[in-house]
Formats: sequence, structure tokens, C-alpha cells
Amino acid sequence: MKSDICIIGGGIVGLATAYRLTESHPSKRIIVLEKETRVAEHQTGHNSGVLHSGIYYKPGSLKAINCRAGKVAMETFCQKEGIDHDICGKVIVALDEEEVPRMQKIYERGQANGISCELISKERLAELEPHSAGVAAIHVPECGIVNYRQVCERLAHRVDEKDGNQVINDAKVTRISKTADGQIVHSSQGEVETSFIVNCSGLHSDRVTSLGGETPPAKIIPFKGEYYELKEEAGHLCRNLIYPVPDPQFPFLGVHFTRMIDNSVECGPNAVLAFGREAYGKLDLNLRDLLESLFYRGFQKMAWKHWKMGLGEMWRSYNKVAFVKALRRLIPEINAEHLKSVPAGIRAQAVTPDGGLVDDFLIQETDRIVNVCNAPSPAATASLNIGQHIVEKLAGRF
Repeated sequence: MKSDICIIGGGIVGLATAYRLTESHPSKRIIVLEKETRVAEHQTGHNSGVLHSGIYYKPGSLKAINCRAGKVAMETFCQKEGIDHDICGKVIVALDEEEVPRMQKIYERGQANGISCELISKERLAELEPHSAGVAAIHVPECGIVNYRQVCERLAHRVDEKDGNQVINDAKVTRISKTADGQIVHSSQGEVETSFIVNCSGLHSDRVTSLGGETPPAKIIPFKGEYYELKEEAGHLCRNLIYPVPDPQFPFLGVHFTRMIDNSVECGPNAVLAFGREAYGKLDLNLRDLLESLFYRGFQKMAWKHWKMGLGEMWRSYNKVAFVKALRRLIPEINAEHLKSVPAGIRAQAVTPDGGLVDDFLIQETDRIVNVCNAPSPAATASLNIGQHIVEKLAGRF
């Protein structure tokens, strides 16, 4: 097979990049290789489905810039394609007076990023989310929800319908070799001769970077996020999206409540080390992945720094009572009988050798390859803008 650009990875960033290429360079032939039997099988298909506003991110960062523009682009795409989405709004809740100064800083960051948001009183919070605890909150009316798997399926269809383009499933990449004027991507569905490669392989982005002959700037450490869903009789306890004020000492947002586009309500996640990059079940294990994580110096340094919180997350993973206790901080009426388990998700967290968690999008370039080395949340929201950013990088090489 021959292509002008070969994209490795059929998640939302890979497909959004392919879609943007078909828009701006319709004469280019694009092949997307996805190792699973359908697109969006990993991070994209397991995420919370939130259209993020960009309120949390450092002004001027790639996250902040791409989230704002990407959200608008995603809304436009959903409207154009008839994909269900809802701009329902969310609240970020300060549970006590000690959290109010941290909440204020998030509000100020939101203002700096141009987010439509307002500080609200306990009484206004009770109007928006009658069952939520809290002494004050930030209301972010422009937040929304969408089904990102449905978005991916539509993106894949739009790419595939262009003459010469292909989205090929069940095509695991095993090797990348160089030729005089390009590269050959070897996959389980055959070889693709191509001029340029875009690596959007998510949980395996560091390994694919290595296949292309480059040293990845960080290693992917998989973190599993486990969720519960509110049973139907408890669904009224959360109207839309309820988030806590995040702890700046911890790299994740904490457990929260998310209404999904089908009107179910998910609550969670915790954040524990996954025993494999695709080890979604509690008993799932990939020994190679686990040993690679445990013996990586960067992970050891990170674990030493956050060991106390890490133990707390693991305790909640194996103790439903502890998980419920965490949820009741936001909604005191929650009890264990209200909850049923739903599939977990796994986040590809890039960790540097010094133990730092890469907080922003991280893109590495060579003359022929663009490696998306880190694309955590809000990558799904920002995907169409990230795709455009990658296209602009490629365009100078065409």
C-alpha cells in the first residue's frame, strides 16, 4: 500500500488529524492504521465524554490554547454531523472554607483563559445541583457532554469516503523502516509505503516513537480510572457535572460526577497504577508492561513523591465503602446501594526520567515523523485543533 501520510492510531487525535488533512490537503492520500478491530477502543472509548471548557489549564499552554479552539470546533462538527451533544454546564465545588482560596485561583485562571464562568454562592449552587454539598462554587455554563466514540466513527467515515484514503482496522504496527525517500510501516495488515508518519498511538506512543528511531522524551505509565454508575433510582442526585476543587499536590482531578449523553451518571474515577497498558479488569495483568513501569526510574521517583495518595487510591480501588466515602463528600446522600460498577478506563500518562508528570501536550518532530508523545485530557475536546496543529507542522514539509 502507498500513502502520502500514514497515521498510526485510530483514536480521536489520530482520526481528527486525518480529517483535518482531508479538508486542507484533499489531494494527499492518507492511511490510518488501528490495531484493534474498530476505532476508539482505548482512551477515547473509555473517557467521560466531557466537552471541557479549559478552565484548569495554565494560560498560554498548549492545553489552554487547543482546548478553547478545539471545543468550538468539536461543537461545530457535532452540529454539522448531527451527533448528540449537550452544553449542560458544570460546577466546581469548594467543600469547606479552606478550599475557597484554591477555588478562587481556578476562577482567576478561567478568566485569564477567556472562559465564561462565575463564582456562585451556596444558595445558587443548591439551585443548580440541589443534592451537592459545598460552601461555594464556580459555575461553568459552557461545559458540555458528547459521545466521543460516535465522533470517532463519523471522523473515520469522512476520512474513508475520500478516494484513496483508508482507515484500516486490525493493523498492529510492528516495525518502521526507512527508504531512500520515505518510510515503510510494517503492520499485521501489510506494509504501507509512505512519505510521512504521524504517531497518535496513545498508550503505546513511546514504543512507536522508538520504532521510528527516536528516543521518547518520556515513558508512558498507565493509570487506571475506575468508575461506578448511579442506578436509575439515584440518577436525580446529579443533574449535570459536579467536580471538586482539585488538590494541587495531586496530579489528577479527584472523584466527580458526570452525566453522560445517554443521561446515565458516572462517578469516579480513582487513579491507580494499571497492571498493563490495556489491563482494564482488576485481575488483568501484562507482566512486560508492569515490570517496565515498576523498574522505570521516573516512575519510582514519582511513586516516592506521591506514595501516600497512591495508597489511598489503591484502598478505594479494593474497598467500595472507602470509594463511597469519597463520593459522599460531594453528594452526602450517596450510599453503596446507589452504585453499580462500569468498565474502567486507562490514561496514558507520560512520566519523565526525573519523575515529573508531563502536564501539557507533548509533540516531537523529525523531518518525516510527528510523534504525539503525550495527549492527556482535554485531548478529546481539543482533538480537532490538535489535528490542525499537526497538519500545519506537516504542511511545510509537503
